[in-house]
Amino acid sequence: MAKLIKVHSFVRNLITEWRRLDLPVADATVVIAVSGGADSVSLLLAMHEMQQRNKHDLRLVAAHFNHRLRGAESDADEEYVRHLTSERGIELAVGHGNIETSGNLEQNARHARYAFLTRTAENLHAFGVLTGHTVNDQAETFLMNLIRGSGVDGLSGMKAVRELTDHGSRLLLVRPLLNWAKRGDTEQYCHDLGVEYRYDTMNEDTAFKRVRIRKVLLPLLEDMNPNIIETLANTAELMQHAVAGNGIETSEIPDALDLKYLKGLEKDELYRTLRNWLGHKRGTNRQLQLKHIQAVERLVLSEKSGKVAELPGGASVVRSGGKLQFGHN
Repeated sequence: MAKLIKVHSFVRNLITEWRRLDLPVADATVVIAVSGGADSVSLLLAMHEMQQRNKHDLRLVAAHFNHRLRGAESDADEEYVRHLTSERGIELAVGHGNIETSGNLEQNARHARYAFLTRTAENLHAFGVLTGHTVNDQAETFLMNLIRGSGVDGLSGMKAVRELTDHGSRLLLVRPLLNWAKRGDTEQYCHDLGVEYRYDTMNEDTAFKRVRIRKVLLPLLEDMNPNIIETLANTAELMQHAVAGNGIETSEIPDALDLKYLKGLEKDELYRTLRNWLGHKRGTNRQLQLKHIQAVERLVLSEKSGKVAELPGGASVVRSGGKLQFGHN
């Protein structure tokens, strides 16, 4: 094998973050989600270079999900990833889907993609799935959740490591670029390697809220604060610490909540208790907004049993027998 050149700064930063997150370096398999864009391609190539430099001895399996939303472009993305991985001897798993276009298209596509990634990782007995989310993605997620009216959970953004519990799995979802790499860094690394990457034309479609945030809102905010991307991402991290500080052990969370106890709580403590309880019962706080907490609060203050508060994902909370009961519709 030809002698490797000096370690690229992008790879050095990934090595540092991998160690900081205390992730496995041997005797394990990891699935790397690869769309063909600069972020996921840079992650795959950096993980491959780490392997070549004996920084880890993991089995790397790239995973590409063809949503079939852009016709020939989607197929070209798939062919690109096939060529990229074949050229480097990296294993590849490919999935296909016909995404439901009614309702929230972005959410439908995300659900199908993560279901595929989870199945792939489980079939391979992998410890987790890697995605190429960057500091930019964290800033955009913070703004999306702020606009949506999310509570502190939503404003804490994405975590670098979490369990894929909302997909019925104990696998880890790992975002090793999230805390340090910006979109420009991933593009530059690909450029330095002489690797062209794919570009999703849907990233120009302002019908999608995330695209409007990226193309319209963030440039306006950058006029007031040139470092707005880092500022928003840092704020999300501070919110994560706040949420962690307010957390309670799973063993302390009851199946049902006593109304007399809840009525005796101050508002901030009530909201914290409801948020933790709902997050535990649902398996995730995803899509849980302030309006949902307030709906459950109204059940607490109501004097009538049988009242129901609807929650995202087909779940609900019912006031019955002096308690709040969680269930699915």
